[in-house]
Amino acid sequence: MTKYIKWIVGIPIVLVIVLFAHYTLPGRDVVRIVGTDVKRMDIGSSSLFWAAPDAGTNKNWTRDVRFINSVWPNGEPRVYRNEDTDWGWPPYFKFDSSNVTAQAQDLAKKEGDSWVAITHYGWRIKLFTIFPNVIDIKQVSGPDVILIPWFNLIFFLVLGVLAYLVFRAVRAFKQRRIDPVVENIDEFMDDVGENAEQARAKAEEHATAASSGFRRWFKRWFG
Repeated sequence: MTKYIKWIVGIPIVLVIVLFAHYTLPGRDVVRIVGTDVKRMDIGSSSLFWAAPDAGTNKNWTRDVRFINSVWPNGEPRVYRNEDTDWGWPPYFKFDSSNVTAQAQDLAKKEGDSWVAITHYGWRIKLFTIFPNVIDIKQVSGPDVILIPWFNLIFFLVLGVLAYLVFRAVRAFKQRRIDPVVENIDEFMDDVGENAEQARAKAEEHATAASSGFRRWFKRWFG
């Protein structure tokens, strides 16, 4: 039963951690920028997936949001929002969304296929009007360029080392502090069980002796 409880509790926790990391950690897309746009947006129920307005502006639910329009190498559209993260979460400390827009407009005007690697975080969910947020734009040689996610690799490596150290510390604490207490409890329960068995045996012995004595007394007086 304990094994099933661990799975029932552990799977949702792991799933939440994976989704949180997938949303927050930076990803890179190789796309071609085709233009930029500014839309008046009413930030409502999906406000959790939107960043702060530009640093120094009013934090209203209705505001102008910059967008960067692009296409994948196969021609499918890919739209990003371009918002400052300010000092909030995730901690990218982005304050230059206007500069990113100017860079995107310059790349969109260049002749020929100008491919870029857009660093972003977040998801694109059409149903809830959610867009990934652009962090950085860098021009690359072409759509087949290989990008190694060094930051994510180092992050997970450090996270794995920290998890291992925490596991070792918890296991050492368990062996020094918890296991002896559990062993003492087990020994106490064993002693209680043995004493109870001895008491039961003595009670049966006394009951048998009393019953035998009563039969002898009854037989002596009544035959």
